[in-house]
Amino acid sequence: MEYITLDKAMAIIAAASKKAVDIKTPMNIAVVDSGANLVAFVRMDGAWLGSGEIAKNKAYSARAFDMSTKDLGKIAAPGAPAFGLEASTDHRIAIFPGGIPVKVGDTVVGAVGVSGGSPDQDHAVAEAGVKAFNL
Repeated sequence: MEYITLDKAMAIIAAASKKAVDIKTPMNIAVVDSGANLVAFVRMDGAWLGSGEIAKNKAYSARAFDMSTKDLGKIAAPGAPAFGLEASTDHRIAIFPGGIPVKVGDTVVGAVGVSGGSPDQDHAVAEAGVKAFNL
């Protein structure tokens, strides 16, 4: 079974950072393993200081629920079945785009969390990182 090694986490960060440079938006990028333990983190030059913890929380949330934070936000929206989820965990759960699980087949082996741009930009940068894991 594959898992997220430091080398793989750094490859994820490199691909995500390249995408962030391409869209001209400095980002904070976090990679966690299957236990939601932080494996690697980078704050690109010029990335918002406040987004560092958000990136880590997005990675944690994507692994904790084995779904993208974009999808998690849909089920935690007002009127949805998990409304208020993010308020029940000392604010560690992120329910907006930018966190994506990393999978080997159907098994989640970790996650990527990105913060520093718009929700769509964060999600796109996280996707670029996830794709690098599977190369």
